[in-house]
Amino acid sequence: MKNKKSINTQIFLVFAILLVINILSEKFFFRLDFTSDKRYTLSQATKNILESLDEPVTVTAYFTKDLPPDIAVVRKDFKDLLVEYANLSHGNVVYEFVDPNIDPQIEQKAFQSGVRPVMINTREKDEATQKKVFLGAVIQKGEESEVLPFIQPGAAFEYDLSSSIKKLTATDKPVIGFLQGYGAPSLNSMPQAMKLLEVLYNIESVNIDDPATDLQKYKTIAIVAPKDTIPENIFRKLDNYLANGGNLYIAMDRVEANLQTAQGSELSTGFEKWLAEKGLVVEPDFAVDANCGSIGVQQRTGSFNFTTNVKFPYLPIIVTFADHPITSGLEQVIMPFASSIKYTGDTANLFTPIAMTSEKSGTQSTPLYFDINKKWKDPDFPMSKIPVGVTLQGNLVGNTPSSIVLFSDGEFAINGEGQNQKKVSEDNVYLMVNSIDWLSDDTGLIELRTKGVTSRPLDQIEDGKKVLLKWLNFLLPIILVLIYGIIRMQRKRSIKVKRMEPGNLG
Repeated sequence: MKNKKSINTQIFLVFAILLVINILSEKFFFRLDFTSDKRYTLSQATKNILESLDEPVTVTAYFTKDLPPDIAVVRKDFKDLLVEYANLSHGNVVYEFVDPNIDPQIEQKAFQSGVRPVMINTREKDEATQKKVFLGAVIQKGEESEVLPFIQPGAAFEYDLSSSIKKLTATDKPVIGFLQGYGAPSLNSMPQAMKLLEVLYNIESVNIDDPATDLQKYKTIAIVAPKDTIPENIFRKLDNYLANGGNLYIAMDRVEANLQTAQGSELSTGFEKWLAEKGLVVEPDFAVDANCGSIGVQQRTGSFNFTTNVKFPYLPIIVTFADHPITSGLEQVIMPFASSIKYTGDTANLFTPIAMTSEKSGTQSTPLYFDINKKWKDPDFPMSKIPVGVTLQGNLVGNTPSSIVLFSDGEFAINGEGQNQKKVSEDNVYLMVNSIDWLSDDTGLIELRTKGVTSRPLDQIEDGKKVLLKWLNFLLPIILVLIYGIIRMQRKRSIKVKRMEPGNLG
């Protein structure tokens, strides 16, 4: 009777402790993050944004409830994130989860808000079927709202959510100016980059020729792929801008390629001379890399025409990055017809190469002929880690610190105009936007943009390690159960022996 009462007391205490922990967990959210990229740890930038909220922000998460396990984890992770946001904002982030699949009116509301369903493959009763699911959210403050149409597994949840809140609550955005004229592309030719930049900045076209233009209003001036000769008075204005602490993002072409005629030649706009005065020398050469993209080559066999993809070292794929906020999280960027960069300026300034070619690379002087059928060999790549993207910080003009980010390919993040518009890889766009963020933004959101789940497929793991993980995954649960059983059996045997001892009345 006494033992039964003791057991009931213990069960009651366990349930009471669990209840208290449950209640406290709603108020004090806490978890340990053992992931290598700390994907479950909120950044200081997010904490600053949340702590500065002075009015409520509502998040309506449109998520289908009955999801396959690999997709359901997105719902769980997003909810955990919202719990943390609610706690850190002292209740100023309010959220609710709604399942549009259960009510046509809710589904219609999700549609009108900009959240769209996606079709996923699933199995029900051993049959492969397609299911319409919602994985999106609407963030609202007053009458204004931002939409996350589709929250993709592995995406940077924190960046999407924090930047949306920042966009809704920002009252005084910095202004970024893009140089127009001189053959530079229009803002409409960079829709992917503009969409990301407009979260934190007001974007304007800049006509530096206009005497009424006040360059000092711009946090950063971006100069992207000018093609025509630029007059000296423009460079004097840019010098004055730097002397007053301005920042420049420059993505320029030092060479140009005509694949129709298979000719490569030097391009001079005046920027190369102006940059050289500051020690930034962009050589009139083509960087070539064994790690490169391909081009389609038309071939003919008999009466048949077909296209073959041929490796083209003039399209280097950049995978070597410095440990720098601009390149953090990037995996690869393709930079067609880039040139080598070197620094010959004042060592008191901080020069940092941030994007380099691979261990097998080289340069080709202009003018040159592109030999599509050339059989490239190791001796063609005698160099390594040629800088194609750099930063320069210091007193570049006068005594006020300023910064320049320079890339030797002007078009790596340009989509193009009209029917010729193409999609650019995300990393290419991130490289441009991160650069402007680094020059302009003091919120720290730059570190979140590429904070996602890194893919680590098993085919990239050594065979021995793969076998070990496989057997460990299979045997570890069994071993733990056996160990528990042995310990429990030993404990029972020990109790039985004690009861059989003389004088023991229990």
